[in-house]
Amino acid sequence: MHNGTGDALQVSGSLWLHRGNSSLGGQARIALLEHIASQGSITAAAKAAGMSYKAAWDAVDAMNQLAGEPLVERSTGGRGGGGTRLTARGAKLVAAFRAVEAAQQQFLARVANDLEHFDEQWPVISRLGLQTSARNQLHGTITAIRHCGVNDEVTLTLPGGEAITASLTHHSTQTLGLTIGGQAFALIKAPWIDVARGADLAGLPTANRLSGTVDAVTDDAGQAEVILALPGGSRLAAVMPQETLTARGLMAGIGATAAFSAVSVIIGVMA
Repeated sequence: MHNGTGDALQVSGSLWLHRGNSSLGGQARIALLEHIASQGSITAAAKAAGMSYKAAWDAVDAMNQLAGEPLVERSTGGRGGGGTRLTARGAKLVAAFRAVEAAQQQFLARVANDLEHFDEQWPVISRLGLQTSARNQLHGTITAIRHCGVNDEVTLTLPGGEAITASLTHHSTQTLGLTIGGQAFALIKAPWIDVARGADLAGLPTANRLSGTVDAVTDDAGQAEVILALPGGSRLAAVMPQETLTARGLMAGIGATAAFSAVSVIIGVMA
């Protein structure tokens, strides 16, 4: 699988053995047991595993206690003068771990195959983690960047086709790495948006005017929230005084237009 940047997207996992609240071990400890089996010496096994002699024996001692019976034992006598070896229980544990590990890898391979189109969903998943105080969070594609002295006018086109114009400094455009065709999001606080219809639009900002249908109206303590549903599926929330709502005759089901300035739009990108 590959993401939008061309880097490989991989599925991975770790395997650990537990008894109660204690960990019997994972890849590192099982590898140590394998080195003991092949080297016949705790000193050589510790060196092969990249740990100190004391750390190796501490790990072995912990595993012996957690397993309830020895996994490693000292052997004496013989031509080599004795050494360290796995018990039958230790050998079975290593074999069982590797069998489970193989099954885990097969499972992860199936998951990776099933998630062949995961990259298509990753931008959506990443946006779900976005938390801001702005009531309106709209994702889209940058379709135009116009340089106007020290400022830039950036056009963000929403999935439904509506376009939002934002005004930001040229420095911000460069810092954010904004380019035509790139993905970005617009943040607009609800009090920065006006909703009106007909003659009431006179005098309101003209940089951004998005028409739709009033989906819901909620009023409380002299303030009213108006939800405007846009044709493409996006929704805008605006807050205004109750008397303004009444004077403009705004109610659910009627057509209206959201108006807001370009400087009211904050553009961001996912880091």
